[in-house]
Amino acid sequence: MEFRGRAADLDALRQQLSEIAAGRSATRGRAVIMTGRRRVGKSRLVQEFCDRSEVPYVVFQATRGRNPVAERSDFTAAIAQSPLPGAELVSGLQAGDWNQALRSLAMAVPDDRPSIAVIDEVPWLVEQDQEFEGALQTVWDRHLSSKPVLLMLVGSDMSVMEALQSYGRPFFGRAAKMTVQPLHLADVQAMTDLDAAEAVDALLITGGFPEIVQAWRPGMGRLDFLRESAANPLSPLLVAGELTLLGEFPEASYARAVLEAVGSGERTFSTIAARAGGASALPSGTLSPLLNMLQAKRVLATDLPLSNKPDTKNKRYRIADPYLRFWLAFLQRAIPLIERGRGDVALERIERSWPTWRGRAVEPVIRESLMRLLPDDIWPETEAVGGWWNRQNRPEIDLVGADREPVARKIHFIGSVKWLESHPFGRREYDALVRDVLAVPGSEPDTALVAVSRCGVADGLPLAAHWGPEDLVRAWQRR
Repeated sequence: MEFRGRAADLDALRQQLSEIAAGRSATRGRAVIMTGRRRVGKSRLVQEFCDRSEVPYVVFQATRGRNPVAERSDFTAAIAQSPLPGAELVSGLQAGDWNQALRSLAMAVPDDRPSIAVIDEVPWLVEQDQEFEGALQTVWDRHLSSKPVLLMLVGSDMSVMEALQSYGRPFFGRAAKMTVQPLHLADVQAMTDLDAAEAVDALLITGGFPEIVQAWRPGMGRLDFLRESAANPLSPLLVAGELTLLGEFPEASYARAVLEAVGSGERTFSTIAARAGGASALPSGTLSPLLNMLQAKRVLATDLPLSNKPDTKNKRYRIADPYLRFWLAFLQRAIPLIERGRGDVALERIERSWPTWRGRAVEPVIRESLMRLLPDDIWPETEAVGGWWNRQNRPEIDLVGADREPVARKIHFIGSVKWLESHPFGRREYDALVRDVLAVPGSEPDTALVAVSRCGVADGLPLAAHWGPEDLVRAWQRR
């Protein structure tokens, strides 16, 4: 299948290889720790980069739960079967520990030209053998770093991958960090051949996960894509969510219950505790570590109200990526229906709730897009875009632009999002915004008002600025 998108990621990796070839670094070799959510396309990206690099390379992928002896044997076998110039030197080698196994890699990579070595699913190696990290540091310092090799350490468990480079761990300070994100809005539009507004819908449904976006045939509308997916129990749209969760969270675990509570729309600590606990609310001592762990894995995201007044206890939780949010809200419980041939019922349920669900799900996408458009000539000092709410969510402000976060010195604008099919941002929405603006601590009577709308803004409204779907796509296009 043709590889599409990821131009910036490929450029970043090519730059690392170019620096090695030019000898522009403190050591001849370079290491990159690459992480990102499971199924986001890291392995495919790495393989594409290696194939395009025109240098010898080896790719090794670990197996979860495997015996370390068998894993080391496969590692040295992968090196021996690779096009690395010194591959024949390690043929038949039996490594007694990871120090010996990694030294075999140093024997195989060339001294006189660049090469690439990829170790995929590093967290599973760390899990298997406590000596792996120390051996990696030793062999890198003594052997690999003195050769023109790009060592890429890849893994999906983001908390483990970040811990690898934390202070006090053996490999600290030795690698650059690269996070592979899902495909962004401009890539999704290019791959689906949709207009800007429909591309936003496609992003909210697929989350930018490559295997799902690839299944969206160019020009296909949202309803047709959902109808086709709901007719096939093995469609990527249905399968990817369960595979993503099973890879990290067993079905009966409290972590899974917390994710399902947030996915169903619960946003506060107390309501999540009540929903996830079943008959009785989860105790704080159980829920707090779970929420921290899910945030460390980048599965959950948190938002705080943005104003010039700190409010750290008024936190709101959400599923970090739109696809998993869509899957938990609609598809998880629809799978039994689809398996017995009633995808039509599942589709009806999605359509009933779609406008309301989309109206909230699009807000993080809009804020992130505005952060890429700002600062600009109108707001040259705007460095943060968030929302604001009080404990009662009355009012709840969609957009707050400020000079910094989480506590602003200066509020630059207050705004509202109107994301409906055929209803523009009109006088009623403007009047509601005027009414609520002074509720935000730090706002003033002359604070600028802005809007984001799916289908435009009514004439004559005194807005300082407004943005539409085309602007959101433009935010992600390469400049």
